[in-house]
Formats: sequence, structure tokens, C-alpha cells
Amino acid sequence: MTKVGRPTIRDVAAAAGVSKGTVSFTLNGRAGVAEETRQRVLEAAEALGWTPSHQARALSASRAFAVGLVLAREPELLGADPFFPAFIAGVERTLSDAGQALVLQVVPDAEEEAGYRRLAGDGRVDGVFLLDLRVEEPRIALLRELALPAVTIARPDGPSDCPAVLVDDRPGIAAAVRHLVELGHRRIAHIAGPARFLHGWTRRRAFEDALADAGLGATAVVEADFSAAGGARATRALLDLAEPPTAIVCANDLMAIAGLSVALEYGIAVPSQLSFTGFDNTELSGYVAPPLTTVSTDPYLWGRLAADTLLSLIAGDPVDDVAVPPAALIVRGSTAPAPATH
Repeated sequence: MTKVGRPTIRDVAAAAGVSKGTVSFTLNGRAGVAEETRQRVLEAAEALGWTPSHQARALSASRAFAVGLVLAREPELLGADPFFPAFIAGVERTLSDAGQALVLQVVPDAEEEAGYRRLAGDGRVDGVFLLDLRVEEPRIALLRELALPAVTIARPDGPSDCPAVLVDDRPGIAAAVRHLVELGHRRIAHIAGPARFLHGWTRRRAFEDALADAGLGATAVVEADFSAAGGARATRALLDLAEPPTAIVCANDLMAIAGLSVALEYGIAVPSQLSFTGFDNTELSGYVAPPLTTVSTDPYLWGRLAADTLLSLIAGDPVDDVAVPPAALIVRGSTAPAPATH
């Protein structure tokens, strides 16, 4: 072959001395091709370095060979929160191994539904991931209407026919509260995520339930937005209380790390005067001063499991919910016994 460029089915057919149809049947594993002919075609394809055209494969199978992820978050928050890059890296690793692609859309809240409709209407994806579940999740019905296979990250709080990666934040938050109670803290506050997000609401409920189990009530709960700026504002609000907390449980590491800087600004020593816990065990959490006590999760693994499950769902294989290892409390230097009262 003297032509320069990617070898085609026509080139394989010429080298094997068969028709293009026979090559197509052979390379797609279809019946009706004699074994000797099949071997000749495969050897010709290997000798020429032939690989399937992604575009042609998608057209012939009426498949996009891509999956979608729509995120209704501010772009700057996506860049600052290590959860999203880790999750997407897990997804991409699995998709790459399977010859699939990820179509990512970052949209304003008001355009989220339109994002899913575009993906479905254009036939750009074969299925989607559902992150940032809402309380009374409305997108399940939308995806059913669009006939888009989906995998949810965590089990929705309402009816769902989508398989889920069974992320459960409650044990991690409960462990953080128990740790603080065992250290003698009685004025414990919570910086929560947005209540419209299921994980924000779930972590708040877990915090309140764990305090109730210890015979305590929350000193205060301040809702923030999972951002560093939101965590800083919430910490200031808590430290300005007439009776400020001696410990703060934050719904993610980003808000907790911002809270550490606010405590320094107020001249409050961490952990001797104020303890902090975070959630996610991001890489930075072990390198701040003091190192952050936090709850360890594995969004990279979640991404890999979610991608495996979605690809199986798209292929028509039987799928079920997927369990993940439970979150674990990592105790570091940001928590200490409650300060003595005078």
C-alpha cells in the first residue's frame, strides 16, 4: 500500500482478496464467514495496522460511544473543589480503556435541563452520570422522558430506576461528631452545604442525629455553598455568636480550610481553642497548619465504578447498585480536647 494515511476497510479487502462486505462481517464478528477467510482478513488487518474508525463504528451501531456529565456549578468552584477532577479522572480512565469518550457540560442552574435535552436530542451520548443529586430529585423523570440510561452517584431520596453508586456520607459525619464529643466538646456547630443538594441535606441530618445520640443539640448550623469563600463567611458568623462553638464540623475540606484561616484572623488558636473537621480528605487537607481532621472518601474510585456500571447498562447487561468502601475518619492536628470553661 503506497497511500499515506489511515488504512481503510477497502485496503484490508484488497490485501485479503475479498469484498468490503466480507471484511465488515469479519471485523464486526458476524456469522457467515468461512474460518479460512476470516483468518486471512484478520491477518491483513493486522499487517496494515488497521484500527476501527470511531465515527464509522458509531454510525454503523447507531451509538455515540460517548457518555455525558452535566454540572450546574460555577466554573470557578469546579476548579477549586478537588472532588470533581478526581471523579472525572476515574470516569475518564475507565472510558479510555473501553474506547469511549466523556462529553462534559458546565452550565448555569437555569440551563441544566436544556443541557440534558441537547445531549439526548443530538444523539451525542448513550447515557449520563447524575451527580449533585437534589432533594426530591427532579432529573430522574427527565431522563426517563429522554430515554437516557443513567447512573446516580448516591441513591436518590425518591423513586428511581437508575442504578446507583452507593455513596453514604452519614457514617463519616457521625464519626466526626463522636470524635469531638469524646474530646469533651459540647458546643459543636456545623457549616453545611446547600440544602437543595442531597449530600448537603444528608450531612446536616447526620450531624444533627449524631448530636442527638450524644444527648446534645447543635450550637448552630450555617448553610454555605461548599466554596472557600462560603466557608469563611460561615465561620465568621459562628465565631461572632454570643456563645461561639468550641468545634465546627464542615461539610467539605474547602470550607474547613477557609475556616482555619478565619480562626487565625480572629486570634483563635486551633485546636486548643477551636477544633475543626472537614470532609473528603483532599490532598491539601494534610498539609495545612494544623493538618485537618477529615473524613476520607474516594471520588476517583466512584468515577471508575460509575463508568463501569453505565457502560454495562448501555450494553444491555444486567446491572445493580454498586457498593463502595465506607468513609473513614482521619484524625489529624485540627482537633483536640475542648478548652476548659471558666
